[in-house]
Amino acid sequence: MTIHQTGAYATGTGIPSQRARARSRGRGRLLRDLRARGGRGPRALTFAPGDLVVVSGLPGSGKSTLMKRAAEGLGIDSQDARERWEARMPRILPYAVYRPLVRLAHYAALHRALRSGAGVVVHDCGTQAWVRGWLAREARRRGRGLHLLLLDVTPDTAKAGQRARGRGVSAYAFARHRRAVGRLVRAAESGNLPHGCASATLLDRDAADALRAIGFREAA
Repeated sequence: MTIHQTGAYATGTGIPSQRARARSRGRGRLLRDLRARGGRGPRALTFAPGDLVVVSGLPGSGKSTLMKRAAEGLGIDSQDARERWEARMPRILPYAVYRPLVRLAHYAALHRALRSGAGVVVHDCGTQAWVRGWLAREARRRGRGLHLLLLDVTPDTAKAGQRARGRGVSAYAFARHRRAVGRLVRAAESGNLPHGCASATLLDRDAADALRAIGFREAA
């Protein structure tokens, strides 16, 4: 089921067209709202080769879980860099001490992935607008599209996700994430997509759990 003309389309079953709620916002820009469907969203999201996809949401909302399940081999996730560094550091050493090194490793991996010219799925916490700016410039340079996947979950759901993975963030950091992600969701809902974005897809937890694959291929 092709749903817009800028290179991103969804495939799946059981998605009544009258409930798609996909709205064009300006030339070549689209908002796709997959929330409140009770898990009856698409099973796959497919983008054009060379496109860039940013996955944003609150800490604990399920970004890394979604990327591991649906974008294996295509994703650049800061959580992977953190886990690699944690495995080599003394357990008594606080994460805050080596967090700058983790971020450097993550951005270096992202730089390498972008140089390849292939489509990339990127984990973005939502607070680093400069990262989306970087990706928007890269998408323009390639002549491809930049797409947002926004996981819109309640703060309680996100905190439960943090407890389930045994790793949380401070109240200050969580509040900062809430403000940043809230701005992104409200902007998408109003049609004011961040500069350089061709589309935004809003997912609740059920829609994210239903999604099994994120990939890149030419439209049929």
